[in-house]
Amino acid sequence: MRLDLSLYLVTDRGLCTVHGLVETVMAAVRGGVTLVQLRDKHASDAEMVDQARHLKAALSGSGVPLIINDRLEVALAAGADGLHIGQDDGDVARARAALGPEAILGLSVQTHDQLARLDPAALDYLGLGPVFATPSKHDHAEPLGFEGLAALVAASPLPSVAIGGLKAEHLAATRQAGAEGLAVISAICGTPDPEAAARAFAPPPRH
Repeated sequence: MRLDLSLYLVTDRGLCTVHGLVETVMAAVRGGVTLVQLRDKHASDAEMVDQARHLKAALSGSGVPLIINDRLEVALAAGADGLHIGQDDGDVARARAALGPEAILGLSVQTHDQLARLDPAALDYLGLGPVFATPSKHDHAEPLGFEGLAALVAASPLPSVAIGGLKAEHLAATRQAGAEGLAVISAICGTPDPEAAARAFAPPPRH
């Protein structure tokens, strides 16, 4: 499955309650989301597997991959397209071995030290951030800003997606920093019209 990081949606259970998880995601996909990560820090593994299976079925035929946040066992049980892990969420080599060579595997990176330690051969992309402080994650690292993001992107051996408090108005600055796309939560999930919110991230037409 093709990896397109242009507009990467990370779900949030609380923000998806208005329309429901599946409808929020599908509306966002209609609006242009290219990759979906199921993130739910409070669900049990069984609940998350159920959520993932419903999402996977809904996304069937769309070409949009479903990635699971942190939980390798959930990704395997649900037949998801891949996994995204943080620095403290398990071993990259173990995850790659369990998922197999075809699955998508991403890693969160905040610093140049973390970049220097990773194994690019085991990964498909990096999530770089936070660019800004964000209410969805209270234990995040110091915000990078766009200068810090650009420095990490320049040093990265892999395609990267920027994350952390990003909105549609940050699209140009994110692209200028060299990231392949933006990962967003509240800018889509926390809106009355997720499809329209996703469309707002579309790059301007080339002349």
